[in-house]
Amino acid sequence: MNVYEVFLKKAGKEEFRHAGSLEAADDELALVLARETYARRAEGDQMWLVERRHIVVADEDYVAPNADKPHRHNDGVRVAERRRAGSDRA
Repeated sequence: MNVYEVFLKKAGKEEFRHAGSLEAADDELALVLARETYARRAEGDQMWLVERRHIVVADEDYVAPNADKPHRHNDGVRVAERRRAGSDRA
């Protein structure tokens, strides 16, 4: 038995969302089970199935260097303060 991860997407610009997992003997059976389990109430217009063994998981040490970069998250406060300071001078 293979384990599959199921992703569904609604029409338009919505992104694919993880709907759940299932076990199936082959790809065809996985599609049928996914449709009947996760898409029977029209939860999505498109469906992806990915065998879990094909998912690549990054190690936490690999991702950690990007955690300490607060300068990359701009909430707009500093930009607004700089603009106000510039307009006060003029």
